[in-house]
Amino acid sequence: MFKKAERLLLLIFPAVFMVSFTPLRTEPAIFARQQLKTIIIDAGHGLPDPGAEGDETNEAAITLAVALKAGKLLEEALPDCKIVYTRTGPGLPGGLQDLREANRLRAKMANEAHGDLFISIHCNSAGPNYRTKVTGYTTQTYYVKSGKKKVKKTRKVPIVKRYKVPGTTEGTETYIWAAGKNDLKKQFVGSGQGEEEEEFGEKTDSNYHYFSSAEAKIMASLRTRKYFDNSLTIASFVEEEFVKTGRPSRGVKQRDWEAIWVLQATAMPSILIETGFISTPAEEEYLNSAEGQKEVSNVIKNAVLRYKAHLER
Repeated sequence: MFKKAERLLLLIFPAVFMVSFTPLRTEPAIFARQQLKTIIIDAGHGLPDPGAEGDETNEAAITLAVALKAGKLLEEALPDCKIVYTRTGPGLPGGLQDLREANRLRAKMANEAHGDLFISIHCNSAGPNYRTKVTGYTTQTYYVKSGKKKVKKTRKVPIVKRYKVPGTTEGTETYIWAAGKNDLKKQFVGSGQGEEEEEFGEKTDSNYHYFSSAEAKIMASLRTRKYFDNSLTIASFVEEEFVKTGRPSRGVKQRDWEAIWVLQATAMPSILIETGFISTPAEEEYLNSAEGQKEVSNVIKNAVLRYKAHLER
């Protein structure tokens, strides 16, 4: 009996010994439960760049009104969350006069604030539509050569008037950075481990990261993919909330035909919300009304609250 017990101990002990020295498998920080501590609210455009223009107002004015209302709702709903605005007045951020430089500043502000979510608010436009119609005729005189003589003749020429037709395109859509261009965004993301930064590319693009190791590149790729997934999640929530209000939704779209700097250069999940078509009179009236702006702001707030719950679940 004693010999059997002794043999059993001899078998168990090596196994226990090996397990005791096996390192515990820890979850990488990138996949740890994320929190929503800082939200960047970006009102698109800003004077002297008005953005898209309607018959009564412009994109810069509407986006500012919606951004301030949405930010206030989020401050009330999430008192422990910091809300950062890229602009709170009619002009471009930082008093700049150039939209491209202002967009670079927007991304820089978001990154320096260590934002966890970037929300850019815009208005869409289908552009002006024009048609023509004949309003009458006029007589035109011309000459033709007949032998050595010129013969006078006349003909009727239509008078054509070109006029603008009110737009009919409507609906919301939310953009995220295209997955196919993640390598461009990755340059701004970094591994999240405090790797050294250096100027890379244009001198103004000091947010670019220099990857000192293969591990840093891999971590940046993983983080960029995570940002894409989270961007897609909240973008879907935004469009779902719009549908709940009865607004037509054109869905979530990946911006892959033209770069949007504030989606590319922000090192966080980022979305761009097209709140409606300012080129359509009915949509412009809605977006310019207190009730419409209140509804759009609530959509953004509700989507953010759902996103926060999703992160913490």
